[in-house]
Amino acid sequence: MGAFALVTTAIALAMDAFAVSVCKGLATEKVRIRHMLITGLWFGGFQALMPLIGYLVGSTFASYIEAFDHWIAFGLLAIIGINMIREAFSGCDECTDASLAVSVMLPMAIATSIDALAVGVSYAVMGSVDIVFAVVSIGVITFALSALGVKLGSVFGSRYRSVAEAVGGVILILMGAKILLEHLGVL
Repeated sequence: MGAFALVTTAIALAMDAFAVSVCKGLATEKVRIRHMLITGLWFGGFQALMPLIGYLVGSTFASYIEAFDHWIAFGLLAIIGINMIREAFSGCDECTDASLAVSVMLPMAIATSIDALAVGVSYAVMGSVDIVFAVVSIGVITFALSALGVKLGSVFGSRYRSVAEAVGGVILILMGAKILLEHLGVL
């Protein structure tokens, strides 16, 4: 998987965290740099950690599933993408707490990064992924988009949340289809 595909996947994965960050910005009375940095660190950190964990777990089982690994990668990415599209059209009421406390941010960081765990497993079964570049890209891009999301949420409101999540979902589905088609020899 090339750098462009990895960065594109990183952007798609960051859309969930971006959407929640927009909601954070909506709930925060006066957004400060501190809000943006803390939110970015929580979401970016977990988005970087989860694919690494998924990759390590997936690498353990990669030799057992080699014959159908492309179907697993496609299936995981399609399921995550479909779920993101579905969530794009639900409300963001669950993320309107302005608190930056660990008890609030930890569950949100985990919830928005579960899909990155599955992508990490997909990377392991694909075998041709520079995991360090992938993890760093996912973390940095999620940090930046989450910090930006807090600010945008305070300025523009929730009008772009659904679009961001839906676009992220479509990108993941397309990446999964690309992996499948490459393994089948179509591309």
